[in-house]
Amino acid sequence: MQKFFLGGRLIFGPDARSLPVTLLLISVPSIIFCIFVARHLRHRFSPYNAGYGIMVVAVVFTIYVLIILFLTSARDPGIIPRNSRPPEEEPHHDSSVPAQARNRHTPGRQFPRTKEVMVNGMQVRVKYCSTCMLYRPPRCSHCSICNNCVERFDHHCPWVGQCIGLRNYRFFFMFVSSTTLLCIYVFSMSALYIKVLMDDNHRTVWEAMKESPPSVVLMAYCFIALWFVGGLTGFHLYLIGTNQTTYENFRHRADNRINIFDRGCPSNFDEIFCTKLNPSKINFRALVQEEVPRPTEEAKAEDVGGDTHPKIEVDLENRQDLLKISEQHNIEEGIDLSKISQRQNDEENDSRESNDTLRSTLEADSIMGINHRASLTMTMIRSDPEPSSYGNSSSEIAADSHTNSTVTIKEAGRLFE
Repeated sequence: MQKFFLGGRLIFGPDARSLPVTLLLISVPSIIFCIFVARHLRHRFSPYNAGYGIMVVAVVFTIYVLIILFLTSARDPGIIPRNSRPPEEEPHHDSSVPAQARNRHTPGRQFPRTKEVMVNGMQVRVKYCSTCMLYRPPRCSHCSICNNCVERFDHHCPWVGQCIGLRNYRFFFMFVSSTTLLCIYVFSMSALYIKVLMDDNHRTVWEAMKESPPSVVLMAYCFIALWFVGGLTGFHLYLIGTNQTTYENFRHRADNRINIFDRGCPSNFDEIFCTKLNPSKINFRALVQEEVPRPTEEAKAEDVGGDTHPKIEVDLENRQDLLKISEQHNIEEGIDLSKISQRQNDEENDSRESNDTLRSTLEADSIMGINHRASLTMTMIRSDPEPSSYGNSSSEIAADSHTNSTVTIKEAGRLFE
């Protein structure tokens, strides 16, 4: 995230710690040049003090480059304010998107990844940023280092520790081009001092270089630096002439797209250097205001006074609570059912025991009745004086009593089956 100083007046990128390194790479060679080269050239030209101009130019040029570097690094590059909630558009569900990515900012809702807008009479596709929860304007991109969407995003420069966008691109180009000119100036003046040493004592090049080693070091340093800042200046001159950004140049080269923003070289340069910059879209010095909660569907229905049924959205915590309640309810129902089934089993066992007891009682009673009848029959036979006349009848009575007792036992058994 950005780093703020002086109450939000200065805005640096998250990697602003690299800025002191850039300051040293510019200021240290300039100081060496002023001490070991420009100081010896003060009285080498006519008039006598004309050589002071070489030191003054070096000092002023160095200060100018550092100021441009400061304006590039400590400035809002064109950050687009984020939305606190998704845009008011109808979302759609996308099953191809992972659940974690879908629930990061808009749970259960997936907005279209792109939509078409008109730019210079042609349709341009803009993307939806899930981090900032907005559709990016044309030529806008999300910087992964600053974690912000930047207007007319060009690139993120680690040497200045800031994104390069709409509001600081001209300063960035002035910084790169001025650094290129400063390297050329220091290289040429160091070479001039070597030539002066050769002319004074009629020395060779190697002898003059041995007499002034700082001049040799400065020439080598500026020569190497020119390959970077000089090449970068030429590349951005091409981008400005064709009205492209570094990001668009690499992307369009791969996709073979037509540049619809090119209005001709003079108009493109005028757009970069002569167009008035709009103020920042974010007031970094303002106090943070508390967000007003969005009215719910129930509140809207009450305000309207209608009978519309509100849309109930159950979040993850409520779902977990409902699951816990349902599980508890199922457990209680399971306990009640087990008690009822156990009670029914106990009742069936009690009924079976009572039936068995009654059946055994009836059988015992029937057996006692048979024995009692048999004993009566035997008593009658013994008391009869003429057994021959009553023998048949007593045996028939005993047989009948035995048959009746058997029938009685079978009927009792059928009743309890």
